[in-house]
Amino acid sequence: MLNNIGLPGLLLIAVVVLVLFGRGKISSLMGEVGKGITSFKKGVADGTAEIEEEAAEAAKDVTPETEKDQA
Repeated sequence: MLNNIGLPGLLLIAVVVLVLFGRGKISSLMGEVGKGITSFKKGVADGTAEIEEEAAEAAKDVTPETEKDQA
């Protein structure tokens, strides 16, 4: 169904949306979408950094458990 919509159809949909919601409402909505994407990217980066930090911490301490207990 959606693969039958061509360029003229998309332009018509864009004009109707612009008329219904207005330019200000659409720009504020796109601003919120941008903030959401930025927040998502930051969360992914923080999660990756946390995982790498845990892996680095585990890699630092290679002393066997029996030698740790004796020290």
